[in-house]
Amino acid sequence: MLFIQNKKTAFMTKPFYLLLLLIFFADPSFSKGIDKNAGRQYLGLNDQWTFSKTEQNWQNVTLPHTWNATDVMDDEPGYYRGIGWYQRVLKTNTAMKKQRLFLCFDGVNQEAEVYVNGQLAARHVGGYTRFIVPITRFLKFDGDFKNEIRVKVNNRYQEDIAPLSADFTFFGGIYRKVGLLITDPVHFYNGDFGADGLYISTPEVSAAQARVSVKGVLENTAQKGRKLKLRSILYNKQGDLVAQKTIVLHLKAGEKKTILMDLPKIEKPELWSPDNPMLYRLVSSIIDASDSSLLDEISNPVGFRWFKFDAEKGFFLNGNPLKLMGASRHQDYEGLGNAVPDALQIRDIELLKAMGGNFLRVAHYPQDPVILETCDRLGILTSVEIPIVNAITESQAFTENCKYMQQEMIRQNFNHPSVVMWAYMNEVLLRPKFGADKARQELYFKHIQELAEALEALTRKEDSSRYTMMALHGDFERYHKVGLTKIPMVIGWNLYQGWYGGTLDGFAQFLDKHHRELPDKPLLITEFGADADSRIRSFKPERFDKSVEYAVKFSQVYLNEMLSRPFVNGGMVWNLADFSSESREETMPHVNNKGLLTLGRQAKDTYYLYQAYLLKRPFLKIASGTWKERTGTAEAYKSYAIQPVQVATNLKNAELFLNGKSLGLKESIDHICTWEVPFVAGTNVLKVINPLDPELNDQAMIEFKLLPDQLTDDHDFSTLNVLLGAQRHFIEEANHRLWLPDQPYRKGAWGYIGGTVFKAGNNRIPYGSDKNIRGTDLDPIYQTQRMGLSAYKIDVPNGFYELNLYFSELLGGEQKEALAYNLDNYQGKEIAEQRIFSLNLNGKVFLKDFNIQEEYGYASAAQKSIRIEVMDGKGITLDFIPLKGQAVLNAVSLRKLY
Repeated sequence: MLFIQNKKTAFMTKPFYLLLLLIFFADPSFSKGIDKNAGRQYLGLNDQWTFSKTEQNWQNVTLPHTWNATDVMDDEPGYYRGIGWYQRVLKTNTAMKKQRLFLCFDGVNQEAEVYVNGQLAARHVGGYTRFIVPITRFLKFDGDFKNEIRVKVNNRYQEDIAPLSADFTFFGGIYRKVGLLITDPVHFYNGDFGADGLYISTPEVSAAQARVSVKGVLENTAQKGRKLKLRSILYNKQGDLVAQKTIVLHLKAGEKKTILMDLPKIEKPELWSPDNPMLYRLVSSIIDASDSSLLDEISNPVGFRWFKFDAEKGFFLNGNPLKLMGASRHQDYEGLGNAVPDALQIRDIELLKAMGGNFLRVAHYPQDPVILETCDRLGILTSVEIPIVNAITESQAFTENCKYMQQEMIRQNFNHPSVVMWAYMNEVLLRPKFGADKARQELYFKHIQELAEALEALTRKEDSSRYTMMALHGDFERYHKVGLTKIPMVIGWNLYQGWYGGTLDGFAQFLDKHHRELPDKPLLITEFGADADSRIRSFKPERFDKSVEYAVKFSQVYLNEMLSRPFVNGGMVWNLADFSSESREETMPHVNNKGLLTLGRQAKDTYYLYQAYLLKRPFLKIASGTWKERTGTAEAYKSYAIQPVQVATNLKNAELFLNGKSLGLKESIDHICTWEVPFVAGTNVLKVINPLDPELNDQAMIEFKLLPDQLTDDHDFSTLNVLLGAQRHFIEEANHRLWLPDQPYRKGAWGYIGGTVFKAGNNRIPYGSDKNIRGTDLDPIYQTQRMGLSAYKIDVPNGFYELNLYFSELLGGEQKEALAYNLDNYQGKEIAEQRIFSLNLNGKVFLKDFNIQEEYGYASAAQKSIRIEVMDGKGITLDFIPLKGQAVLNAVSLRKLY
């Protein structure tokens, strides 16, 4: 919500004022004259800023900027949510005095106060929408032309501002671009919820003809009236004039007027679609009727398309059925937080298009303007929503802020042909308030329903040409009872059967239940997905093991069920890329790993699977090729280790070669071909081909570290890295260390003797813990464990070795509330076990009376190292001697020195 403030605010002390003059840089780009006939000018204002949280110790920054890029990734719970100050000098000149100047902020999270020369120019509430601040009357145009711009930003929790809580990080700062807009006193009105004052619609579209309607809001801030021409010209892709219309009008001094204009019909328009995203260009101009000078001009894209959501037959675009398939997207990026440059944001949409996607759910908030611009250009259909997530506040202020956000979102993005839906709530009944007071909870539900109805009515009034949508989590009965399934035009379900809870076959059952009980309500799957930590692999994938392999299996099931049901209008995988969620722990703390791409936008196997399902051209990719470094134990008396390799394809079958030798043809099952590959030590070259067209192929190089079946026979032995209590491989990328799952001891090899696998006290994870392990970024090394083992043996040949043992006390510590998103979120109360044990190494005391918790604390990384000489073929034996409780070991690594 934007509040324009007239009152002068004297907040700067004289010493600080002098400091500003010393530290600000001159800005020559604004010292030149303004072209009278240039219409509007928009100048980037992203450099020469300084930033401070305390108004001291200012640092130079360039926008976009966030102050949370690093603190959200540390081991300390929480991150800075408070005030930050930005400041800059804006130089003016006398030629600007007759113009109108505005500061345009594309996004500031989440409360902003803008000061110009010490005066409060505006306040804005909401972190995800644009706002425009008129600043002309605060500026100096004579004498000293240096104007001080200061912006106070606050990303605190505020119960009257959505979102209240969410599975993403609320980064603070001026994290999108800022610009200076310069216009004539007569211009398109930009005080309308941050929009540009022009609204383009296509009320009639068919293959035969189309019509364009223009609604323009004009403003005259000058002291005298003006006779004007409002002209709109439609150009095609080639730049040819297709249609135009001019209206003559008079605008009084200080008057604001809305003008409606219908252009002549366009015969046989080229239609906009994902396969042919044909964009026309509409240029609307305000012209002085007396001398034909250009006063203002705005260009907008126009895409001719019509669409329909159908509860029985699915989605139709331009009269043709089209299954909407794509992804949701969060806006942050590795190392940058949410302060992401345009090039990387555009790249996200290009990757979605390259995946075969035709839909983007812009979730859970409006995003940078470049996102919808790129969707228009590439042919990606979209929905956009405001960030009412998980809960509401039952206050008038919260309601009004939500309504204002909805209007901002709609009006700012009205002209994008890619947008087909406006949305306004996500999983709002996920963890409802007042669970212990049913009567009070019913009142809370009533207030949610009232807010939904108000936003629905507002949205339909603002834009009757698009659909409305609400995203609900999988509690069908609760949403239906509260009445939310009846309100929006389309229902989106966020479903995770087989991940957070339930089983994979529950997904199809839910789809059919919706179709049976809500037969007239169009259905979308707005979220589905499974975590895939790209460092974790498993040959025995299980729910919540975080392996890439389980995510592939999960996606196959969901894609098959959606694509086989015409009534499912579409599905948006959660998520296009991994994203920051500071409150999460798990294998990669502070990151939600459900992306098809990593936080740094590297493709996972799942991305290639979606290409195999969605691309229309022949596709063939070694999905397992993303696992570039492997290790494993050789088959008995063999010089190779057999491991599976998956190829993603939309072909019927494919042929795989290893180092030039064919491993045979395999039939594609659910778009995956699987081979058991005999990897040899060193470089393994994999090549897969289309047997009907060998020119279609893919190649991958896998470096394989082969461990012999019998270590005692391997005089070239160098390293061994083992995760105890695990059924997964872990790739330590930075150090190129490869960790194997554990095994029972076998003579001549290695493994544990006795004990049991540690399992956390919840229903989700099959083994280990999902706690954040302090003091390390390699959490999977410490999150699994064997308890009560009596010994560990490694039968290495004689030599001098470095042995590292890894421990973490996984029981006890602060009891944390289970994440709301873990729908199967039973959390048994942990009973801290007092454990003290000694550890002998080859008969000699290595650790005596070792108490992990006392020495390191709970859920902290502990590592003990020793160098040892192995003689007389005895290998290495670790004997665990429990003194109190059970002895444990999380991981072991061994490196031969010589």
